[in-house]
Amino acid sequence: IPKKLVTTVSSCADDALAGVVACNSGLRLLQGHRVVLRDDLQAIRGRVALLSGGGSGHEPAHAGYVGKGMLTGVVAGAMFASPSVGSILAAIRAVAQAGAAGILLIVKNYTGDRLNFGMALERARAEGTDVRMVVVGDDCAFTKPGKAGRRGICGTILIHKVAGALAEAGASLDEIEKKAMAAAKVMGTLGLSLSPCSIPGSKPSFQLAEDEMELGLGIHGEAGVLRMKVLPADKAVETMLKHMTDPSSASHLSLTPGSSVVLVVNNLGGLSCLELGIVAGAAVRCLENQGISIVRALVGSFMTAMEMAGVSLTLMLVDEELLRLIDAKTMAMAWPNILAGPATTRREEVPAPVEPLRKQQDETGTGLSTARVERVLQRVCSTLLDMKEKLNELDRGAGDGDCGHTHAQAAQAIQEWMHSQPPPAAPAQLLSNLADVVLEQMGGSSGVLYGLFLTAAAQSLRSRSDTAAWADAMDAGIEAMQRYGGAAPGDRTMLDSLFAATQALHSLRSPGADPLQVLAAAVQSAEAAAEATRHMEAGAGRASYVHSSRLEQPDAGAVAVAAVLGAVLE
Repeated sequence: IPKKLVTTVSSCADDALAGVVACNSGLRLLQGHRVVLRDDLQAIRGRVALLSGGGSGHEPAHAGYVGKGMLTGVVAGAMFASPSVGSILAAIRAVAQAGAAGILLIVKNYTGDRLNFGMALERARAEGTDVRMVVVGDDCAFTKPGKAGRRGICGTILIHKVAGALAEAGASLDEIEKKAMAAAKVMGTLGLSLSPCSIPGSKPSFQLAEDEMELGLGIHGEAGVLRMKVLPADKAVETMLKHMTDPSSASHLSLTPGSSVVLVVNNLGGLSCLELGIVAGAAVRCLENQGISIVRALVGSFMTAMEMAGVSLTLMLVDEELLRLIDAKTMAMAWPNILAGPATTRREEVPAPVEPLRKQQDETGTGLSTARVERVLQRVCSTLLDMKEKLNELDRGAGDGDCGHTHAQAAQAIQEWMHSQPPPAAPAQLLSNLADVVLEQMGGSSGVLYGLFLTAAAQSLRSRSDTAAWADAMDAGIEAMQRYGGAAPGDRTMLDSLFAATQALHSLRSPGADPLQVLAAAVQSAEAAAEATRHMEAGAGRASYVHSSRLEQPDAGAVAVAAVLGAVLE
């Protein structure tokens, strides 16, 4: 039996409704019944009241559509079960006694819902209440629907919206009934699922193999019309739309090029938002390619089937009046508050910003030649390429074993960059350009850390390049890495080697210091610090999630930094 986060199995439907009402000041429960009503019932005096409902397990349906501009109230049944006649009648009486000028019941086409809402309607009429019922059957799954007719599924929410906007505008019961029935006839819905669903305390209603998907199943896990191998999202959407609009099917929706539709891409409960976005984009693209105008698109969870990993597509053919009703404002919490406008995959992109031209460096003598820069960089790249497997091996204990790979990527990118143009001799320009290369090509957090270090170091070398400036540049680079990366010396990261080398380079500020001797000492300090990481407990980076007893090797990043510094000195 699948796990569910409920308090008790028997109370889950009541608890879910209570939670919705607790968090929404515009809703109230009807005492003694599983009924949710608008808080401002006095506002419906002289207007038509709209009631709907059905089994629980389809959240946010149905309580999510209660509010000004949509439903007046809903009646919830137990899990996947029709609500009781007594509760439906109580809801009818509550809105009638609040002064409603007629009541419309909007019911999904399931036998239990039709029977229970129909029985309540007859009893209310016997009491003298003007009640009508619109039955919605929007399912396009079956090519030859049986006696029961087409099932009522996610398209029902569009009928809630159309009727709600009309009621809010003061339309009569006759007009609302007529227009709701007309709207129900120009829409279709089809579901597709990768998994079954289950109600709390029960096993899934059916099984699907790992490589299977099912087309046309209902919102209670009822059987669909076709099982097939899992398709890519775009092909699955094509299959769905083709089935929905197949003229040989008795339950098809007639679409012709130039038609205007509202599209609903509905998560059946367990699909990730990422997958839903992919499906939505594929649906818009597929319809556009057929010459269909998608005047509005609603994407989200509107009528679910518990945790079913699936999606349904609803299309409603609309004219200007229907679209105005869809766009009308509502306070119902589950209706998406989006900007009214068409859906298209051909939306013009914002032009990419133009990179500002870099000023030529005002440097007072660089002390570097292009040939020397190329020699040093070539040594660094060769060193990193030779160490690829060693660094990967060191990284396996603490990370995902790709440290050598990312450093080799950086080395290859720097070689290609040098091949395409001579590197600048100006230190600030050189470090800034190297930062661009590693940020673009290196990948991983290492690429960003090196980019931070080089960018900050370059700033210190903009107007001076004496030996002491290099010590300041190292300090600036370290400070930037610590500020954004969060690591500190002793945390078993690449920073350990860099920090040790930087401390040694502080000697460059002393008058008469020998730069080569100081650099040699810096390399030795970096190598010693890298080796010392073998005995450290990781305090930052991916390795900090690994138990210290498993970290028997020095940190791969620290070893790489020491090797880079060593190659510079050679």
